Amino acid sequence: MGIALNDERLQDTIEQNIAMFKRMFSGDSTMKIRRFQHPEVKSISGCLIHIEGMVSTETMNNNIIRPILGYQPIKANHDIPFMQLLMDWIIDASELRLSDDMDEILNALLYGNTILLLEGNAEAMIIGTQGWQTRGVSEPGSEKAMLGPREGFTESLMINLTLIRRRVKSPDLKFRFMELGATTNTTVCLCYVEGAVSTTILDELIQRLEKLNIDAVLDSGQLQEMIRDTSLSPFETVGNTERPDAVVGKILEGRIAVLVDGSPFALTVPYLFVEYFQVSEDYYSNYIFASFNRAMRFLGEFLAISIPAIYISLVTYNQEMMPTPLLLSISAARQSVPLPTMAECFVMLIVFEILREAGTRIPTSIGQAVSIVGALVLGQAAVDARVVSAPMVIVVGFTGITTLLNIKMKAASIFSRFLLLVLSSFMGLYGYLFGMIALVIHLMSMQSFGVSYMLTVGSLKKADVRDTIIRAPWWESKVKAPVSQTKRRIRKVMR
Repeated sequence: MGIALNDERLQDTIEQNIAMFKRMFSGDSTMKIRRFQHPEVKSISGCLIHIEGMVSTETMNNNIIRPILGYQPIKANHDIPFMQLLMDWIIDASELRLSDDMDEILNALLYGNTILLLEGNAEAMIIGTQGWQTRGVSEPGSEKAMLGPREGFTESLMINLTLIRRRVKSPDLKFRFMELGATTNTTVCLCYVEGAVSTTILDELIQRLEKLNIDAVLDSGQLQEMIRDTSLSPFETVGNTERPDAVVGKILEGRIAVLVDGSPFALTVPYLFVEYFQVSEDYYSNYIFASFNRAMRFLGEFLAISIPAIYISLVTYNQEMMPTPLLLSISAARQSVPLPTMAECFVMLIVFEILREAGTRIPTSIGQAVSIVGALVLGQAAVDARVVSAPMVIVVGFTGITTLLNIKMKAASIFSRFLLLVLSSFMGLYGYLFGMIALVIHLMSMQSFGVSYMLTVGSLKKADVRDTIIRAPWWESKVKAPVSQTKRRIRKVMR
């Protein structure tokens, strides 16, 4: 996508070109024009145009301005156009090209390049001088791990691509660039391994991106919402990660990564349900311990959405299924509690979500303290005041803890938990079972870019269960096997 220019074109007069740029950037004080005139050769005059803060001033001074003003013409160069001399002999820059396309020139200028204009030339030289400040590579805050690389993506697209290229030193690694956003012209890069990726999925992704009608793309999260399947589902069909090693692992399996300039999160497609429970640390620790942790995440998610609903069902409708001592203990604890069990559970879950959100938004230094102290103080005060019962505090607290085992499923967990809670409040265990069946049917019916969302789930084939609820040892996984097998399964589904 380019910028509408009303058919403006470069002229061979430097003053007309400068006036045109000033008109285009009227009211923008960051656009700087640096005129120059050779001290000996009066015919060599022109200007440099750049955006302040986007370029490296050291590169401009040392590699462009000084070489031009210090140029000493020799007889052998008399017949060579000066613009060509600048490219071949004088300017020292890694990126140099000539252009008379105003769309290309303006996009290059706004991306941190410097534009050189000469008197008598209707072409501009685009010089690579990007030099804006960027955040250094550091450990990702949302995906910290005890084992494995500590590098995370930054807001610079080129740095992110370098982090991927360092890990995949192969000509099969491909980067395909696009520009999205009518106003922002944000650079987006598709990253994949040729030969492993499904061309059908790649074409589908490109088609969805090209169809986007949006003025601004500021973060990958916008694209994640706009290109996903089943937009009304709380379950994600497009993955995201801050870790370069996670992206490399996925593209080697045949997936496609989408990186957005200005965003430290990379998107991956297609995204399957089992990926919710996979973390990078699983692949760097002992496979037995990794499989145990992954099984705990599966169990934790089941408990996170089921505990409140099962508790409501047993206490309200199906008391005969509870041991008598436990039932008597719960009944004694609920003496003098004014709220019915269903309302009590709803209120406590909502209060817990408020505390969680408050802990997230408060500065890190005090956020955790506020969440823990708030939960303890409010919980104990509510029990002492007989507003809620002690068993309900235990149920909600354990639900919250199990939710934290798999923070990626936060939205899906909250939706599923309240759905099962509502059904259990009206139909007891039958409602809970109906809700679970509905969730399974919903997940089974979902797709991510034409690939079944529950691909490999429930399969008894050895190749399909190597990286699901367990993580098989590396000698059973074979580095190249997952690539070809994933590619073959995906292509089979696409047909």
